[in-house]
Amino acid sequence: MRRILAIFLAGGLLAAVSCRENGALLRDGYYTAEAMEFDNFGWKEFVSISVNNGRITSVEYDAKNLSGFIKSWDMDYMRLMNAIDGTYPNEYTRFYGEQFLTKQDAAAVDALTGATTSYHSFKQLAAQVILNAQTGDAPVSLVRLTDQ
Repeated sequence: MRRILAIFLAGGLLAAVSCRENGALLRDGYYTAEAMEFDNFGWKEFVSISVNNGRITSVEYDAKNLSGFIKSWDMDYMRLMNAIDGTYPNEYTRFYGEQFLTKQDAAAVDALTGATTSYHSFKQLAAQVILNAQTGDAPVSLVRLTDQ
């Protein structure tokens, strides 16, 4: 009986450690933070995460325009940005989202050359979505993005 209790307690401790982001537990659910305003190009960035068993299980980072069209689907914008900056939304949104998911820590996400403005927006939105997950606050949070 003691052995079973010890295994149960060790498992619970391990689960509690893996469910923390900056020391706080993440509550299961779906959380989204989006920019308060559209940028100069007509896009509003957002980060959505899913948390299950205290861990981030999916991340979506992208932007949408007034009609709801998704930035990473815009082929003309992709071609233009790639020619100028060497990257494009479908690349950098996946890059940032994958790092966030893998590292389970928004602060540990690295910048991608050519997408530094989006990097700063991503970091601000990711920080808010983590706060939402820590408190269990599920409504979409609007974030006033600042230049970094």
